[in-house]
Amino acid sequence: MARNRRLILSSPSEVWRLLSDGHRYGEWVTGTQQVLAVDPQWPEVGARLNVRVGAGPLSLDDTCVVRICEPRHRLELEAKADPFGAARIAMTLIPWGGNTLFTLDWHPLRGPGTRMHGLPVDYFVAVRNGMMLTKLARIAMREHDGSACGTFT
Repeated sequence: MARNRRLILSSPSEVWRLLSDGHRYGEWVTGTQQVLAVDPQWPEVGARLNVRVGAGPLSLDDTCVVRICEPRHRLELEAKADPFGAARIAMTLIPWGGNTLFTLDWHPLRGPGTRMHGLPVDYFVAVRNGMMLTKLARIAMREHDGSACGTFT
């Protein structure tokens, strides 16, 4: 399992607003080339988000299914990327002095990832997820600052 934590200088409601907009995942999820489709019910349990992920010319289509949704507190997804299997992605938002302590846990569920689980893979995923949280934090802070001024940048 790879676990990342990040203090985001925005409220849990502001961070949740980003998580609950499936069309914006491409802005902060590292490796996303394109958001292909978002269920209108996103992020309700069972809703799907279809994305194209990859690097350069190498890409594959991935489907994320919401498994647990507790608005403004917790969102758990199952990401399926055949032929690589599936992974659990758990995001927790904890109020922290007007800000958000964001925890991201990633764990392989099925497929080759379960056999490659361990230090090298977890390290790579932790680095990737750290980059993701940095992007999410920047977007949330930018929008927080914009709302304080009455505009979004």
